[in-house]
Amino acid sequence: MKSKTPMLKDKKVKELAGKINNSKTLMIVSIKGLPSKQFQEIKKSIRQEVTINVEKKNIYLRALKEFGKESILPLEKHIQDSCAFAISNVEGFELAGLLSKQKTPVFAKTGQTAPADIEVKEGPTDLAPGPAISELGALGIQISVENGKIAIKAPKVVVKEGAVITEAAAAVLQKLAIQPFSVGLKIVAIYDIKSEKIYTNIQIDPEAKAKELREAAGRALGLAQKISYYCKETIGYLLAKANMQAKAIENKINTNLGEGN
Repeated sequence: MKSKTPMLKDKKVKELAGKINNSKTLMIVSIKGLPSKQFQEIKKSIRQEVTINVEKKNIYLRALKEFGKESILPLEKHIQDSCAFAISNVEGFELAGLLSKQKTPVFAKTGQTAPADIEVKEGPTDLAPGPAISELGALGIQISVENGKIAIKAPKVVVKEGAVITEAAAAVLQKLAIQPFSVGLKIVAIYDIKSEKIYTNIQIDPEAKAKELREAAGRALGLAQKISYYCKETIGYLLAKANMQAKAIENKINTNLGEGN
C-alpha cells in the first residue's frame, strides 16, 4: 500500500502557501525555550489577529517556494529549528507590537544571565522561619521574624545585571515568588506580502520607547523655555518669568528713588 505521507505533506505545503498568499504579513518567530503552556496561552490570546503555524523545517521551505515569488526566498536562511510561522492581516510592525506585549513572567533558572539587577524588596513574606533563614542570609538579605513569618528588613540586589544566576539565588527567588524573566515569541523576520519587503532585527519595546519620548519632550520643553519660544506648553512659564522680572525691575526703581530722596 502506498504511503499517504507525501500526499499529506503536499497538502500542508499548499495550505500554508495559500494562507500566506491571502494575508498581509508573514512573520517568522522563534519558540525556542518557550514552555508549551505559555505557547498555547499566547496562541489563544492572539488567535483573532494571527494564526501560528508550527511545522517541520522542510514544510516551511517548500511553502516559500510554493508561494511563487522570488522576494520571499531570502527568508529561507531565517528558518531554523524551533521556529513558527505567524500569518496575519495585521501590518507587520503593528503585529510586532502586539506580540511584544504577549510576555509571561517566569522564574529564574540556574545558569541564566540576569537581564537587569534582580532585587529583593523590603517587606513581609509568606515564608515561615526555618531553613529559609539561612538561605536568605547566605545572599546577604537582612531579615527578621514578625508574626511568625520572615520579613525582609532592607532591599537587596541578589544578582547584578549580567551575572550568572546561582542555584542558591534561583531557589531563594522562587521561594519569594520573584519572576525576573519573561518568555514569549521572539520575532526573527517579517515579510510584507504586499510590498514584498523583508525586515529583520526588529526591536519593539513600547515602554522603552515611551520613556525615550518623554525624555525627549522634557529636553525640548527646557530648550523652548530657555530661548523664550512661545507656545501653549511654555506660555505659562514665560509669563511667570516675565512677571518676576517686572517685579524685580519695579523693586530696583523704587530702591533707587528711595536713595535719591
